[in-house]
Amino acid sequence: MTRADDPMPTGTMSTAPQVLLAHHLKQLKLPTVLREYDKVARECARDGVDHPRYLLRLIELELIDRERRTVERRIRAARFPAVKSFDTFDFAAIPSLNKPLVLELARCEYILRRENVIALGNSGTGKTHAALALGLAACQKGFTVAFTTAAALVNQLMEARDERRLLKLQRELAAVKLLIVDELGYVPLTATGAELLFEVFSQRYERGSTIVTSNLPFEDWTQVLGSERLTGALLDRLTHHVSILTMNGDSYRLKQSAGRRRSAARAEQYPASDTIDPDTGQITTT
Repeated sequence: MTRADDPMPTGTMSTAPQVLLAHHLKQLKLPTVLREYDKVARECARDGVDHPRYLLRLIELELIDRERRTVERRIRAARFPAVKSFDTFDFAAIPSLNKPLVLELARCEYILRRENVIALGNSGTGKTHAALALGLAACQKGFTVAFTTAAALVNQLMEARDERRLLKLQRELAAVKLLIVDELGYVPLTATGAELLFEVFSQRYERGSTIVTSNLPFEDWTQVLGSERLTGALLDRLTHHVSILTMNGDSYRLKQSAGRRRSAARAEQYPASDTIDPDTGQITTT
């Protein structure tokens, strides 16, 4: 045990402040300041930057990193099957799609107005990609997002009803700022499932934004929901304040698959020393 009159161990005077500073910064939950303060101090000393600007640099780094972590948490909470943006969306492949409207929606002002988005079109035309990209944009803008397929959502609702926790799940779904329901129309719903899904949309009406993707035109939704009365009531709520994305065209996935098959077939026709450009089909002999 060290007594008060014992000499301080070598290095304690120089290391103690750093140890205390690290402890305090961790307590204050400032990990970026802890990681960067020494490097930024050297940079500021080199550049002749005064103390307020030094602190400003540090705090800006902390805020940027904190926002990045917050966005990452929102993305994880949304449970996207994949993270996609409009940077990789092929607008040229879907000429029926209103690109200016999509880019306007990416600003997320429709969420502030509690409006909905419905994407309709053939299978493989990018509806899910567009929905995921709008969901990502919402996360980046500070909104809470939840992604699910229609079939999975109905299963969740029925399980919650059977386990007497339906009200809790409904409250959670009503509270999220943007709910994305993908693939409505791929699987017919039971009468109970359709009623539970209707309740979700009804509870969100003018309280939160919902994105729905479907391969069916509105007139065919009765095939999925089973009841004309229920379908009419659901569409009345969904389409009251809505932006509709028309995404008809050839399947983008089928085009990609066909292109890969053609490239593989061409590759079999030429020796290994020949190189085939998969985009142009040109053959280069090496």
